[in-house]
Amino acid sequence: MKNVYLIADNIYSPLGDTTAQNFEQLVNNVSGVQQHDNEAMSDEPFFASLFEKDEFVDADYTKFEQLLIASITGALKDSGVNPSDKKTVLIISTTKGNISLLETEQPSPELDERIALHTSAKLITQHFGFVNEPIVISHACISGLAAMITGMRLIQSGQYDHAVVAGADVISKFILSGFQSFQAVSPGLCRPFDAGRDGINLGEGAATVILSAEEKPTGEAIELVSGAISNDANHISGPSRTGEELYFAIDKAMKGAGLQAGDIDFISAHGTATIYNDDMESKAITLAGLREAPVNSLKGFYGHTLGASGLIEAIISAQSLKQNLVIPTKGFKQQGDTNPVNVCSQLISKPLNICLKIASGFGGCNAAIILTKS
Repeated sequence: MKNVYLIADNIYSPLGDTTAQNFEQLVNNVSGVQQHDNEAMSDEPFFASLFEKDEFVDADYTKFEQLLIASITGALKDSGVNPSDKKTVLIISTTKGNISLLETEQPSPELDERIALHTSAKLITQHFGFVNEPIVISHACISGLAAMITGMRLIQSGQYDHAVVAGADVISKFILSGFQSFQAVSPGLCRPFDAGRDGINLGEGAATVILSAEEKPTGEAIELVSGAISNDANHISGPSRTGEELYFAIDKAMKGAGLQAGDIDFISAHGTATIYNDDMESKAITLAGLREAPVNSLKGFYGHTLGASGLIEAIISAQSLKQNLVIPTKGFKQQGDTNPVNVCSQLISKPLNICLKIASGFGGCNAAIILTKS
């Protein structure tokens, strides 16, 4: 099969407009999560990573679509990839899309069509001049990794040479209230894997990675070696209590890459800072024999960016490999799981070659990918 390389990327978030800006902020321990007093979104103050209100003023596109356009533009710049090439495909990852329009528009067939994810995908396709039908991946919180795995497989099959994989989500009252109804939102800053963790912070953001069968001449690309998806079918919102199903995805991804536990230099976890998710991930990591590998979660910097989270965290992981730096888990202080893992609590500088990125989501879905220096 063809090798698949990450040849260009962009993160567009409250921390910065480029991947480089975002990574620098993380290295400097700067978080986008802040307290917000916005009665239009919540009756109570809440912590989240949000864009400024006046950043998105284009009447032709929604905020969600403007985020995608900004990130895709940043990734395509100097990439050498032509959207009008028949061997290039656009894959969009999101969980909510334009669902916030339900709060501002009257119900109608037109609204139904405007909210539909395929409508946004068509608009983005036309904006950039992609000639192929876009693919939309909306698979809860593993959407970003599932989109990368889809792009990888399409390239490996020979159907395409390039896949532009972009993900975004915005936070609205509709979305925030849903998580509040689960009592899953932390009243303060989230603390992934910590003994005192009490819920998530949400976040807005977009990210794009361009996958290609052609490695950049500079040799700076990271390779997406393998990926796997599983589903535990445990509960509509509660993760598996054993971690076996996420372990199944991890094991399959590692076997697909021909790796053993000792080969993994660090793990980028989902790390939502909810009690059950972090405990489940710890169990899965333990089952995989990876308790000694450094583990980090970026939710303390970005909040949970939903359909963009897997992409943002995979891109940061790729940068970590390039720069030999493991970003710490902001908010973590004390081990809080029955199967404690090696949570990274400070910046680690050491030679890095291989990263395992994992994610889990509502409905019991799990995903794992392997990134390596090419």
